[in-house]
Amino acid sequence: MDFATRWPEAVALSNTRAKSVCQALADIFARVGWPSDILTDAGTNFLAGTMENLWEAHGINHLVATPYHHQTNGMVEKFNGTLGAMISKFVNEHSNDWDLVLQQLLFAYRAVPHPSLGFSPFELVYGREVKGPLQLVKQQWEGFTPSPGTNILDFVTNLQNTLRTSLALAKENLQDAQKQQKAWYNKHATESSFKVGDQVMVLKVLQAHKMEASWEGPFTVQEQLGAVNYLIAFPTSNRKPKVYHINSLKPFYSRELKVCQFTAQGGDDAEWPEGVYYEGKCAGGVEEVNLSMTLGCMQPQQIKELCTSYAPMVSATPGLTEWAYHSIDTGNAHPIRVQPYRVSPQAKTAIEQEIQDILQMGEIRPSGSAWASPVVLVPKPDVEIRFCMDYRKLNAVTRPDNYPMPRTDELLEKLGRAQFISTLDLTKGYWQVPLDESAKKGQPSPHISGCMNLMYSLSGCEMHPPPSKDL
Repeated sequence: MDFATRWPEAVALSNTRAKSVCQALADIFARVGWPSDILTDAGTNFLAGTMENLWEAHGINHLVATPYHHQTNGMVEKFNGTLGAMISKFVNEHSNDWDLVLQQLLFAYRAVPHPSLGFSPFELVYGREVKGPLQLVKQQWEGFTPSPGTNILDFVTNLQNTLRTSLALAKENLQDAQKQQKAWYNKHATESSFKVGDQVMVLKVLQAHKMEASWEGPFTVQEQLGAVNYLIAFPTSNRKPKVYHINSLKPFYSRELKVCQFTAQGGDDAEWPEGVYYEGKCAGGVEEVNLSMTLGCMQPQQIKELCTSYAPMVSATPGLTEWAYHSIDTGNAHPIRVQPYRVSPQAKTAIEQEIQDILQMGEIRPSGSAWASPVVLVPKPDVEIRFCMDYRKLNAVTRPDNYPMPRTDELLEKLGRAQFISTLDLTKGYWQVPLDESAKKGQPSPHISGCMNLMYSLSGCEMHPPPSKDL
C-alpha cells in the first residue's frame, strides 16, 4: 500500500516463501516504479537473504515493524481486515475462484474515498474519478456526450494541476484526521520509559486458555533501540533477545523478601535485626478499632455499639473454629521432615514463648507425626516479628484443590442493579460448613451470619438471609 495515496496492491500466492514474495513485488514495482523505502513486518520471508538482495540491488531502505505491535503498520493491517471481509462475502458462492476476482475487489476499494484523505486512491493516482459500472449508468441517465479532444500540452498541465491540488487537500485532511486520532489515543495514554538493566514484564500475544496469566517475566532490558522499542533478554531461558514495543512492557516490582535467618553462622546477636520479638499477647479488640474522622456525630457511637455486640470477632487474640476442616492431600509422597533452622539465643527464646502461648490458646497440640517443617521469623513493617512456617517442601508434594469458578456474565447479571458491590459479591459466595441446631431449624447460623451482618452493617448494605444449608 502506498502511504501517500492509500493505493493498495494484492497478489494471490500459493505460498509465502521468500522467492514467491520477491517475484510478486518485482511484478508490482515493474508497473509503478521502485520505492525508496518499504515497511514490512518481521516475517522470515521478508528478512531472508533473497529479499535482502532485492532491497540492496534496487537501493530500497527496508524498515521492519516492531513485533507484536500492529500499530507500526496499522494502515496495511486495517486494509488486510477490510479485504478479508470483502473476500469472505464473495466466497460463499465462489469458493474455488475467488482469486480470479481479486483485482475487481481491489478496484472497488480504490474507487471509494478514504475517510482520512477525503479522496479515493484512484483520484490521487490518476487525477480523475474512476470510470466504473455505476459511472457508466449515470452517464447514460444524464445523456452524457463526450467533449472534443484537447491539446496534449493542456491535458498534461491540467492533470498536473489537478493532482497537485488533490494531494495538497488530501494532506490537509490527513493532518486533521491524525490530530483527532492522536488526541483520542493520548486521552488515556501515559508516558513511560525503561533503562538498561530494568526488570520488566512482557505481554503474551497468545494465551493457551483465558485463565492463563497475560504477562510473563520478569525479564531484563538489554538495550533501548529507540524511543519506544526495547531489546529484551531472557536470562532464565535459552530464548534469544527479542524486540518489544513499550506498549507490550510494564515494570516489574519485586516483593522484598525479609527473612531473619535460616542458618546461623555464629552466636552473635548483632546480625539479628532489631525488633520486638515478644511482648506477650495484646489485649486489643474493640477498643483499638480506628474510626474515620469524617463520620457524623451519631455514627461513631453506633459503630462502637455494633463492634461491642460482636466483640469476639474483632478481638486481637486469635480464635479457633471447628466448623470447617481442611485436609492436605499429599498422595503417596514419603513424609518430609526438615530439621529446624539454627537461630540465635534471642530468637530461640521468642520462638519458645510463642509456641507456649499458642499451646495455651488451644490452637496447636503436640504431635508425633513423621512430617515436620521448620519455623521462620519474618520482620513486619512495624518492627514486630511474624511467626511463620516454611512449608515449601510440603507444598511441593501437595495436590492442589480445584475450586469451581463462577461465570463472570452470570455474576454481572445478578449485580447489574446493585447500589453497592464488594469483592465478596464477585466470588462464589457459598461456604460448605457443618450445621448447628439453629441452621437445622431453617435459621442462619449465628456464627457466620453474625459476621456477615457486621460486615454488611459497616458497608451500609442490607443482609438477606442466606439458604439454610449453604452459608
